[in-house]
Amino acid sequence: MAVELILIEDVKDLGRLGDRVRVADGFARNYLLPHKLAAAVSPGVMRRLESRKLEMQKEHEQRLAVAQAMAEKIAKLSVSLTVEAGENDKLYGSVSSVQIAEALTVQGVEIERSAILLDEPIKELGVYTVNVRLHDTVQAALKVWVVRA
Repeated sequence: MAVELILIEDVKDLGRLGDRVRVADGFARNYLLPHKLAAAVSPGVMRRLESRKLEMQKEHEQRLAVAQAMAEKIAKLSVSLTVEAGENDKLYGSVSSVQIAEALTVQGVEIERSAILLDEPIKELGVYTVNVRLHDTVQAALKVWVVRA
């Protein structure tokens, strides 16, 4: 049985704040309602959401501006990681998002490792362009140099 709710927060793969959605009863009861991500549709909820939308819009614009400024800063940086490598420039191990995040921290940029988008760990010496997701709509390209120790 489907239930109609209005989203109080943005929910990935479902909708944005203020959207009316129809979801399965169990999903609503076990996830959306307990986590306060949605509420039953009512005039009171609609009024609260309208005022909250204005606040959320301002916060969103501020986060977006910060993310864009950070993207510009990251685009100007390059990270050099020194690693042990064998023949044919193969690494003894790999370079992951953790090492890249730590190298950025040394340069004064605090990024969560989950924001660094690596399809797979780097396993060879070379120069790589790694995308860093700073916001839903903002990504920065970071140049990563993997060099022999």
